[in-house]
Amino acid sequence: MTMSQGSYAPERRPLASRERKASKAVAHWLAVRGVSPNAISVAGMVAGIAAGCAFAATSRYSPAALWFLAAAALIQLRLLANMFDGMVAIETRKASPVGELFNEVPDRVSDAAMFVGAGYAAGGNPALGYIAACLAVFLAYLRAQGKVAGAHQEFCGPMAKPQRAFVMTVVAIYCAVAPDRWQPYFSQSFHGMVSFALAVVIAGEAWTVVRRLHRIARALRDSAATGGP
Repeated sequence: MTMSQGSYAPERRPLASRERKASKAVAHWLAVRGVSPNAISVAGMVAGIAAGCAFAATSRYSPAALWFLAAAALIQLRLLANMFDGMVAIETRKASPVGELFNEVPDRVSDAAMFVGAGYAAGGNPALGYIAACLAVFLAYLRAQGKVAGAHQEFCGPMAKPQRAFVMTVVAIYCAVAPDRWQPYFSQSFHGMVSFALAVVIAGEAWTVVRRLHRIARALRDSAATGGP
């Protein structure tokens, strides 16, 4: 049996912000103007790549504060696009497997660009940026693999996509507004707030990997015990 496009119901990350009147109003505004959900997904990817570029620019161009603020704003634009693409798809009854592909692939590019760029930021560490990026991509792979194996998609944290974006937004704003004397110096290779934030993200991602593996394995065992698919 082939599922019609209008009846397709993707498994979405639970977000309280989707239920806000303002969010629904914006999604409706986009829908009635014929904005494509896939175009919104791609716009989110562009914002994510631009956020990474803004982070990297803080160590090369002045004033760094403006680049940090740009990174913070672009991260939030990426999150808004990630929310509205699904909302518009549901409202216009255009949700489809192809839409999920356009939702997932740009997200992975955005995560990688943001963290790699942060690694090259003022006060960053390239190795930490690459590690954070690899773990972010692996978390998404783990979630998708759990679904393929027969479990539901596991979105648990403590360092899922919204939490990762929150940490990087906060550190970007902090670096933009805090005076130099408030910027910590730990060592030659770990010398700033961005390095500290990346270390926090990596630790949280590692714990999230453990939690998701445990939950997915438990769901699969329970399904097998009850004779489910």
